[in-house]
Amino acid sequence: MACRVGCAACCIAPSISSPIPGMEGGKPAGVRCVQLTADNRCLLFGRGERPTVCRSLRPSREMCGESDAEALARLTHLERVTRPEEKA
Repeated sequence: MACRVGCAACCIAPSISSPIPGMEGGKPAGVRCVQLTADNRCLLFGRGERPTVCRSLRPSREMCGESDAEALARLTHLERVTRPEEKA
């Protein structure tokens, strides 16, 4: 499966703990990556500055669903269910 151009669900829904240019502390879940353009394209795509986690992510039907909205919902759900529990 190929990425849907302009989807950007994987650049919004998950948290990213590694540094991203412009977000040296990483990116919280649900926050747009600063490297996304207005039309949801990655400014770092194909460049060495792109975080390893982003380069290694591969689209799949299970993750991306059939639409951009479905991809965002699925990745938001995955982020929630895999988030480490906060200690009180």
